[in-house]
Amino acid sequence: MVGRKRREVWSTAETEVLARTLLRAPSVHNTQPWILEFDPDRLLLVERRDLTLPEHDPLGRDRVLSCGAALANLEIAVRVLGYEPRTETFPEPDRPEVVASLAPGERAVPSAAELHRYSAIERRRSYRRRFSGRPVSPQRVGELMVTAASAGVEAKPIRDELELTRVAELLEFAAEAHQHDHGYQRELALWTIRDEVSHRHGVGLAATALPPGSLPWAGLVRPSTALPDSAVLMRRLAEETLLVFLTLDDTRHDHLAAGHALQTTWLDAVDGGLVGSVLTQPLHLPEVRSALCEDLELAGFPQALMRFGYPSGAVPASPRRAIDELLGRGF
Repeated sequence: MVGRKRREVWSTAETEVLARTLLRAPSVHNTQPWILEFDPDRLLLVERRDLTLPEHDPLGRDRVLSCGAALANLEIAVRVLGYEPRTETFPEPDRPEVVASLAPGERAVPSAAELHRYSAIERRRSYRRRFSGRPVSPQRVGELMVTAASAGVEAKPIRDELELTRVAELLEFAAEAHQHDHGYQRELALWTIRDEVSHRHGVGLAATALPPGSLPWAGLVRPSTALPDSAVLMRRLAEETLLVFLTLDDTRHDHLAAGHALQTTWLDAVDGGLVGSVLTQPLHLPEVRSALCEDLELAGFPQALMRFGYPSGAVPASPRRAIDELLGRGF
């Protein structure tokens, strides 16, 4: 009965659009921690709590952030298919893993902005290399801040010299802590794909997407990462556009909203010719997160740091799960 009803609501071609769009969402360590379920008259985005990163993400904050990014993609897919999505977050108290439900509302022609974001989904990559050096205009930064604010999240630029100096000091502290954390390094190695030729589908961080080098370009810290001192790091940060995404509270609702805003902002950046990457691992050290709030006088909880710039070259796409792994109950 459920399967018949699903085919009445979503055709096979529409289901493939929904699934492929969802698969392209960014996620922590490229774990893709979600399943798409089909209820008779709605879609359910389900968090996969079996995919844990106890060293990197002990509280599951990044996992919910990832689900928020997936939700942004899913809403865009529904709009491109010609429906106004009716979204409800955490709709089932007895199933807290259901982070959102989407029901197709009235028929509606997608806006130009929605079509541009949809086009950017396939082109978005995590760009962990050095940018070209071409500056991002203040107007463009302001537009990205407006995009985040439209999702109820503040994206604060970090550009003052004193702020950049303090951020550099905190990133240096976090990098040293993670570099010498054997549990963290084992977990990172476990989720790194070495044989990319035979590992075209699935999960994990492609080794070629993590070029050797020092922070902040590589993002993830390994034993071989050459860590610059805070003064060098500050000069490198000054060459980039750095935004910190803030929420008023620190609940699962806030984490989901932050991921949604982050992905929407990222897609607008890609549509404008920019590339970016996300830094969350420093924020999992309580002393770094609290110091960032205090020293930068942040009016909220920092959920992610994101760096933007113009590319200096192309990067390959990360592997993705097969569609059958994504689709859950009711398919």
